[in-house]
Amino acid sequence: MEDKQEKAVDEQLVKSAEATDESHNSELEAMALKLRRRKIRMKKRLSLVGSILIFALVIIGLAIWGLLYLNPGDSTIHGQADCETVRVSGKLAGRLMEVYVKEGDYVHKGQRLAMIQSSIADARLAEAQARKDVAASQNEKVERGTRDELVQSAQKMVEQAQAAEEIYRKTYERVENLFNDGVVSEQRRDEAKAAYEAASATVAAAKSQLEMAQNGAQAEDIDASRGIERAAEATVKEVEAVLDDKYLVAPCDGVISGIYPRIGELVIMGLPLMTISNLDEMWVAFNVREDKLNGLVVGKEINVMIPALGNKEAKMSVFSVRDKGSFATWTATKAYGGHDNKTFEVKARPVNKIENFGPGMVVIMK
Repeated sequence: MEDKQEKAVDEQLVKSAEATDESHNSELEAMALKLRRRKIRMKKRLSLVGSILIFALVIIGLAIWGLLYLNPGDSTIHGQADCETVRVSGKLAGRLMEVYVKEGDYVHKGQRLAMIQSSIADARLAEAQARKDVAASQNEKVERGTRDELVQSAQKMVEQAQAAEEIYRKTYERVENLFNDGVVSEQRRDEAKAAYEAASATVAAAKSQLEMAQNGAQAEDIDASRGIERAAEATVKEVEAVLDDKYLVAPCDGVISGIYPRIGELVIMGLPLMTISNLDEMWVAFNVREDKLNGLVVGKEINVMIPALGNKEAKMSVFSVRDKGSFATWTATKAYGGHDNKTFEVKARPVNKIENFGPGMVVIMK
């Protein structure tokens, strides 16, 4: 009996020991698994840090390479080509009827460019011509002597002139009222006033002719009549001179670089209708920092390169050196122990004509 109890106790002890060993082995395996996972995470972190360091080194290397090989350096000075431009305008206000050129066309001095039509100017010319004919007729009659027919004709002219003056006066008063109300422009008011004053002058001239016809032609009367005729001729020439400007011509050789109004639009006196680029007056403007002027003075010849023309090399002569005149062109260097530098504009012309050299091209000073 006792042997059986002892044997049962031994079996229990053996089972307990085996259970303890299995538990201990499980703990050891869990710890080993944790260690393996920790090593894996550490390797991933080290790999990520290494990748970041390599990427940063690549960026730094590229930046250094760019600074050493891509930066043109402070000694490289760029400029841009430009040329003289001429604005074409006329003295005649009217409607643009014809344009004989287009943008990009090369024109020669004196070539016809456009035509402006003004019905007002045409009417003024007809009126001036009629007054000239009347003045010439009256002068002829004065020089031939006074006759009853002349007196009667002069009286009729006075009556007609007075009737016309009354019409122009009423027209002027109506236009003046409309101008005060803001309905018509000042130019229209001035035109009505000028017509009224011209009609008054015609009345005065007609009365003078009537007086001469009644009193007989004297030497002074004949001179006065001739003066009236000459004044009428001058008026005709003045209007003709204005009408001659209805055809706009090129003031110089060059390329049409811009046409502003379109056919049928109204244009005013002095308004630029187009621009001409004079390619014979090319120049280049360089923006040069003060400490890089290097003796760039008026009259100095410089060597340049034009990339747009296959890196063509040429010589240019400096004709202007002036500061830009703006605070934004200052470069602060005091932080490095120096002084502030200002930007200067240096302009130069080609010593010899450069074929196919045009506005907008980049020019590099060598």
